Amino acid sequence: MINFLRYLIVWISQNLSVPFWTVGHIHLMTSVYEDIHEILASCGMNIIVAIGFFIDYKQQHKNK
Repeated sequence: MINFLRYLIVWISQNLSVPFWTVGHIHLMTSVYEDIHEILASCGMNIIVAIGFFIDYKQQHKNK
């Protein structure tokens, strides 16, 4: 189960990082964050992407 969760996080970070950041930046430019749910969702998506990139980096470094 742990291996699946690692794979899932890496997959999300590699395939959804651009949409997360694009939507986040467009949303930041067009609205004001007044709702704590929007702030937490944006931070959560970016944290998932960062964790996925870190896990993938460790795996790639380990393989070389």
